[in-house]
Amino acid sequence: MDAKPQQNPEPLPSTLPPQGATSVPPPPAPMRTTLRRAAFGAVAGAVLVAGAVIAVPDDSGDGADRPQGPVARAEAAAAAGSPASLSDLTALIGDRQKWVETHPADAPSWAVLGSAYVEWGRRSADAAYFTRAEQALQRSLAAQPGERGNTAAWVGLGSLANARNDFLAAKKWGETVRTRQPKNWTAYPVLIDAYNGLGEYAAAARATEKFGALRKGAPGLARTSDMYRNQGWREDALATAQEAADRAATPAEKAASLHRLGELAAERGEPAEALAQYDAALRTDRGHLASLGGRARALAALGRTDEALADYRTVTTKLPRPEYVLELGELYESLDLDGDSRTQYAKLRDLLTRAGTSGVNESLTEARFEADHGDPEAAVELMRTEWQAQRRSSAVADTLAWSLHRAGRSEEGMQYAEKAVESGVRNASYAYHLGMIESSLGQDGPARGHLEEALRTNPDFSPLAAPSAQEALDALGEPAAGGPEFMQPPAPEPSTEPEPSPSPSRDSGADASPEPAQQPSRTPSQAPGELRSGQSAAPSPQARPSATPTP
Repeated sequence: MDAKPQQNPEPLPSTLPPQGATSVPPPPAPMRTTLRRAAFGAVAGAVLVAGAVIAVPDDSGDGADRPQGPVARAEAAAAAGSPASLSDLTALIGDRQKWVETHPADAPSWAVLGSAYVEWGRRSADAAYFTRAEQALQRSLAAQPGERGNTAAWVGLGSLANARNDFLAAKKWGETVRTRQPKNWTAYPVLIDAYNGLGEYAAAARATEKFGALRKGAPGLARTSDMYRNQGWREDALATAQEAADRAATPAEKAASLHRLGELAAERGEPAEALAQYDAALRTDRGHLASLGGRARALAALGRTDEALADYRTVTTKLPRPEYVLELGELYESLDLDGDSRTQYAKLRDLLTRAGTSGVNESLTEARFEADHGDPEAAVELMRTEWQAQRRSSAVADTLAWSLHRAGRSEEGMQYAEKAVESGVRNASYAYHLGMIESSLGQDGPARGHLEEALRTNPDFSPLAAPSAQEALDALGEPAAGGPEFMQPPAPEPSTEPEPSPSPSRDSGADASPEPAQQPSRTPSQAPGELRSGQSAAPSPQARPSATPTP
């Protein structure tokens, strides 16, 4: 029986259905859905927040008894740990909105609604839904505190914090659930995202291993692929991502898996392969707009700029993520379309302002924009604040380094650029930034190596930065012929000693003293014990580079 509602209940969150090209009118709740709410509520609320990389179990069956309605499909996907399609997610939101209007003390339903709002906000880039999510999750906890078993709402708050890039808060919620319920697998996706956002990669790897042990099959494979990618193990990441894609059982899950394969191909500098994966994802699920953003990026790398611009314009309208708007502005700038680029940069500033109003921390994208197109000193302050707040991911280290360089403090930025490169992520931008910083400090050899690494990793990593990397590399020129002077053995000197005369014979009666043993000659520049020209020895193993001191 439902508990009696409070005398002065808090106002309900807005019950307007999501707006946008992919929204559908929510149908009335059928009786079977009403009866199923109590069974699905607690589980669905927890697993909806796991995000698009979570997959369904392997024993999905032949589908003969799968639920047919959109609400039932969304509930089943959530209970299995699979992403729901946007249309099914919209139907679930509408269904739970109607239910809680007449059942305001149903904590599991509030948790489901709040978690569904988080997922919708992520996949539509509409931060207003994060506010609704917070209200719904707090209503769930008011009806049933987390200490009394409502961990689904705690997991929802952790996912909400990750969506807002508040990784410290997400870590707190995830660890709270893990402490109380170590075998509750829904806490681990929250922890993995939080640890990665904070740069705590060892903790993220441990959480990934634990998650894989609790969720065998496709869910663990997807997260393990991401872990391998963060460690720079590309072949392992690709093989594991492909296996996860092979086990995908729903269109939404398949699209997410194909998108991951596209991202890996793009990072390897294979835009044609990336484009094929993104196209396959969009054929599988037309609502997977992140793949449309990836497609635009791949088309730009292939030089198909008209198609890239068309896709960017579509995705920035339907999925206005700040990073897509920045990419479109830079593509316009690379084509000398300065008016169009300024329009996008103005749009970006507006998006960043609105994100801050909704509690979303977009300082990373803002700093990247300010460093190259605005005020580098402002970028430095943004990233220093992040670093001091313990958000020390490789992305933050790289952006802080580049911001310092652009502000004229390259020597200070060097240590952060080295940290980004040494994190393990094989990102062409990281190598490019380090190479440019080294070049500005007169370190031509290391600069040449890192610029070559950037272009070797991904020759078209940015429409603006990739040509800049090539120009800087050309300006450095080729290294001196034969390598550094101290690496070469000294040239043999011509002999100037006269031919020795015959030793006097004993029979001649001349005094004959014994000839001293001849010592090997040494060139003036040769240190004692150093090999002379013509001598050889096995090369000594190189010493491992020392770790960069923690800033």
